[in-house]
Amino acid sequence: MAKLVQARTKFLPQEWSFSNKSRYNNAEVQRSRSERMVAESERLVEEIENTTRKTQRDVNKKLDQRIEELTYWKKELDTKLAELSDETELLLAQKTRLEKALDACQAPLCIAQNCLLNREKRVGIDLVHDEVERELLKEVEVIQGVMALLKRTIDQTDEQIRLNRSAKFYLEKDLKDKFTALKLDKFTANLTNNSPNIDYSPNVVRIEGNSVSPQEWQDFSNTNIVKADKQKNNSTALRSLIDGILSETTDDMLRQVEAVNRAFKFRIQETKDAKCKLETHLNRVLDEISSQEKNIDLLKKTIIDKEGPMKVAQTRLDTRTKRPNVELVRDPAQYRLVSEVKEITDNVDRLRETLSQAEAELRGLRRNQLALEEEIEIKSNSLYIDEVQCMNLRNSISINHF
Repeated sequence: MAKLVQARTKFLPQEWSFSNKSRYNNAEVQRSRSERMVAESERLVEEIENTTRKTQRDVNKKLDQRIEELTYWKKELDTKLAELSDETELLLAQKTRLEKALDACQAPLCIAQNCLLNREKRVGIDLVHDEVERELLKEVEVIQGVMALLKRTIDQTDEQIRLNRSAKFYLEKDLKDKFTALKLDKFTANLTNNSPNIDYSPNVVRIEGNSVSPQEWQDFSNTNIVKADKQKNNSTALRSLIDGILSETTDDMLRQVEAVNRAFKFRIQETKDAKCKLETHLNRVLDEISSQEKNIDLLKKTIIDKEGPMKVAQTRLDTRTKRPNVELVRDPAQYRLVSEVKEITDNVDRLRETLSQAEAELRGLRRNQLALEEEIEIKSNSLYIDEVQCMNLRNSISINHF
């Protein structure tokens, strides 16, 4: 025990006082430093809180501005999409008109071609390249030209519809993206510090490599709108062109149909007049044939009637040759008998020559009769073709403005 007491070191009172003062000073220094730290922390917390609230307000403002921009461009895209959709529907209606007009050309073309084929059945001199045929050929050419133009216009319309739909596709795609972006930005704008679905997300503080600048974003939508507007304007111009084409082609076909019909009417009347004149001449020829037949009968009868006087004269001459001797005198009676025989012979020869000529004329009249009857038949055939077959076909032609 004595050893332990001796081993412990004892401090002086001054040392004890100095130690206490040091403790006091250290505690005061530490307390002051801590007070400053508390004050600084309070100031820092307030500053950071203010900064955080200000930053959040600024972010909310930026998000609201972004939502306004998205809403604006979405509205612009919606408007342009509606305009383009309406324009495409109008263009589709114009295409339907073109297709109906093209189908409607088939019947007039078929009628014109059938008329040409029917008129090939004309015979003889009536198989002529007349005004009707020229107008029919022109009609076929006009209709075929109209059909070719309509087909080209349909192809052009199909291409414009494709371009409209392509522009519409990009508008719809842009609208879909903007709808998604607007939904996401509205969701983020509505988030608060007390929202239940907020949490830490790793690796989000970054700029995506495929992101674009605001100007590029705006230019993208503006380009889609400009392209759509261009196609809409092109489509509108094409619709106007289609209206003009349909009106012009219809008028061209109507004019040509009327020209063909006028030519037909003139030709039919011309053929009727010719047929009427041929029938008049045929009646005259028939009358003349009857007259000539009577003339021939008269000539034949006259020739036969001269047989009696010839026989009498020749019998007298023969009988007088039997007079005896000096009585066989060349008296006036003898000379007159000889003269009578010669006269009758000459007259019969003249009658026979006249009969031969009359028979030749009769044969000529009958040939003319046959020729006239054949020509009248030709004209009747031509009239049947033009007036019955062709005009009945042409009366069924219906060309309307589409």
